[in-house]
Amino acid sequence: MAFTSPGGDPDSRGELVVVTGMTGAGRSTAAKELEDLGYFVVDNLPPRLVPDVVRMVDDTHGVAQSIAVVVDVRSGSFFDSLREVVNAGVEDRRTTLLYLEADDDVLVRRQEAARRPHPLQEGGRLLDGLQREREVVADLRGDADLVIDTSNLNVHQLTAQIARNFGTEKRLALTVTVVSFGFKYGIPVDSDYVADMRFLPNPFWVPELRSHTGRESGVSDYVLSQPGAGAFLEHFVPLVTAVGEGYLREGKRFMTIAVGCTGGKHRSVAMSEELAARLRGQGLDALAAHRDLGRE
Repeated sequence: MAFTSPGGDPDSRGELVVVTGMTGAGRSTAAKELEDLGYFVVDNLPPRLVPDVVRMVDDTHGVAQSIAVVVDVRSGSFFDSLREVVNAGVEDRRTTLLYLEADDDVLVRRQEAARRPHPLQEGGRLLDGLQREREVVADLRGDADLVIDTSNLNVHQLTAQIARNFGTEKRLALTVTVVSFGFKYGIPVDSDYVADMRFLPNPFWVPELRSHTGRESGVSDYVLSQPGAGAFLEHFVPLVTAVGEGYLREGKRFMTIAVGCTGGKHRSVAMSEELAARLRGQGLDALAAHRDLGRE
């Protein structure tokens, strides 16, 4: 976990969510959804003021009130001290660092649509500002508890992900998102683990299955019946549950597993659905999502 809570009883207090990431990746959308979920939200907050906001909320709303703060490059030079400030000043709250990411071309389109210069553009190109920002926030991305790549998400899909991850008053269990994808479109940047399903026969070469997807029983039955499919699941599910227990011990409550095949239509989709179902059978909060389904 990026930030620790060494004192007090964090389970009896509201959560603190620190929202950060790239300009144009959806920080404002995430903050609005957190506000709708009942969080006390403060945007563009200098890190040194985070402990003051927490104390103010404790005094006026009570310690059970959850808080979300948005910190970004508009606050100036602060990233070196962010972790130190939060750890020193917020000892009694469970703290989650949420990092929002997107591809450069997507960020450029969004910024141009909004007709806003980048905060670090400094009279140069928009891409120059994005590159400077990536360098500044690189360490925070590595420390993040949850990374969401919004490149292929619309506003409604992003708000749905925020609601799923933060929509309960006390979400202390491990949340697992199993994302199918096509290798020809690139590996999801927000994945913690990547599993390659290209060792299984491709239903694309079965004429009666080609036009169908891994969410349909014919394709799913075909994929799951292939030699090696069952063995993969029997070995991978215990691995995920064992790692998940370690995540929780370290205070990390989010895991993203990327399951890939060539195009993200058949094998990866079927295996993602089955993997998520088996993880739910182990008591985990697991959901299958399909990044590239319908993209071809």
